[in-house]
Amino acid sequence: MNKVKSPKDIRALSIGESIELCGELREQIIRQLSQTPGHFSASLGVVELTVALHQVFDTPDDKLVWDVGHQAYAHKILTGRQESFHTLRKYEGLSGFPKRSESIYDDFGTGHSSTSISAILGMAVASKLDEDFSRQHIAVIGDGALTAGMAYEALNNAVETGANILIVVNDNQQSIDENVGALEKHFQGINETANIFTNLGIRYFGVVDGNDYCAIHQALLAQKSLRGVRVLHCKTIKGKGYLPAECGDAAIWHAPGKFDVETGERFKGATSKTKKYQDVFGEELVKLGRANKDIVAITPAMTSGSSLHLFKEQFPDRFFDVGIAEQHAVTFAAGLAASGKIPFCTIYSTFLQRAYDQLIHDVAIQNLPVVFCVDRAGLVGEDGTTHHGVFDISFLRSVPNLVILSPRDQQELINALHWAVDNLQQPIVIRYPRGKGVLEGLREPKPLIKGKGEQLVRGNDVAIISVGKMVQEVSKAIDLLNEMAIYPSHYDIRFIKPIDTFLLKSISENYKALVVVEDGVVAGGTGSAIVEFLSTINTKLDVKCLGIEDVFVEHGSVSELYKEVGIDALSISQVIQEFYS
Repeated sequence: MNKVKSPKDIRALSIGESIELCGELREQIIRQLSQTPGHFSASLGVVELTVALHQVFDTPDDKLVWDVGHQAYAHKILTGRQESFHTLRKYEGLSGFPKRSESIYDDFGTGHSSTSISAILGMAVASKLDEDFSRQHIAVIGDGALTAGMAYEALNNAVETGANILIVVNDNQQSIDENVGALEKHFQGINETANIFTNLGIRYFGVVDGNDYCAIHQALLAQKSLRGVRVLHCKTIKGKGYLPAECGDAAIWHAPGKFDVETGERFKGATSKTKKYQDVFGEELVKLGRANKDIVAITPAMTSGSSLHLFKEQFPDRFFDVGIAEQHAVTFAAGLAASGKIPFCTIYSTFLQRAYDQLIHDVAIQNLPVVFCVDRAGLVGEDGTTHHGVFDISFLRSVPNLVILSPRDQQELINALHWAVDNLQQPIVIRYPRGKGVLEGLREPKPLIKGKGEQLVRGNDVAIISVGKMVQEVSKAIDLLNEMAIYPSHYDIRFIKPIDTFLLKSISENYKALVVVEDGVVAGGTGSAIVEFLSTINTKLDVKCLGIEDVFVEHGSVSELYKEVGIDALSISQVIQEFYS
């Protein structure tokens, strides 16, 4: 490792030294990620492949795209970022995904999956147009990314372009949970002369042991002299080289958090009596499923992350993991709804962006009663720019027929889920954050009234409206203000759409100023909706909207990011003080 400062140094190593490098590289990843949590097992599985790619090909002149990007930790270490690897996913440190602005070796940002073939094809066509026929273009696609439709759109287009691309299929049988679908079965018994790739006119080479350095090095060396569109199929073991990850629960070791390297025991941190929103959701959906046999659950490859494994265990015939295929998930849910079922389509906010057309065209236009459970709403922390769920309010509230709720805590999430089932006459969106809530004891569901918010604190002069979990920061801000003899009122808007116009009229008549706090983008957000309504009535209310301004927020802890964008308790209290001064 001490000899390697860039891929150029790898090319000077012998095969024996390269194998030694793989061992040291794997050890560094294990040691560092045991203390700096990240995507663990994916990068361990591609250590040999990573070293061989940089030894055989002339990166960065030859183009290399990793898909999904959490496979790229070894790549980061080998491309000049070894000394800063300890900052991985920390505030102002290295991104957990490839990032063009971070390194010349990161040819394309790949936080979301299944984009690599399209991206590398674009680069290859650009080289062809420039009459540069010497450059190689490599896409490494794995971790379930071949289940998404976009990958097949690119494959369908690739042969016709005559471009020079090598698609390395990292077949590790896993995304976060186990891979699902017909493609996985196809790969298990693949025929070298007749398979999905050769049937499309793409040359196929494989199967190669991607964890055998000599084998993968030799296979890549053979590819270096070839041209055109071709596939190299290699099999790897996710978590390779660390026995607890190889033999343990794949979903856990995908991103295990801190752990003891010697024993594999994961550190649980401080004991908490509060449940995660995801667990509350999963448990409550099981209760609803017992009461109503028409309820079905759908997820695009996020079974354990969304706690839908609980529903799957109870109702395997009514649970559907469709793989990394958000567009299909939404239209599949629409079809179920059109036939009288009650689909709970559970998608992370950042991934719902990929199915926006389907949400509008196939669900909303037809007013089909699908319940969208939008997980990981708001700033999610260390996964950063590509994974923050900050756009959903803005892109959803403009769509006709949708009802949108943003529960402030786990109890409100329970209330929202039951309200959705009882009032399912149109598509309903329930957005909720990642991680633990604040309540210890949860009760039976309480009825909600459509489009009605709730006053939490009665004060004077200034009103604050919070959206979802921002109630917590606002409550802390009010405590700070009370110490200065400033006593704002606090309202939970609860329904983003339809907005509570009665509440807004009351606020406009009784207060001088209103501050709206949300963990989404300001443009088109809840604050925008409120300002739009207030513009239709005669009011002199002074309104300030706090949220994400016109920027992409980087990675860091949620508390660090709240402070950066100005929606932490101190920043909120300072805005209120300005109104009073």
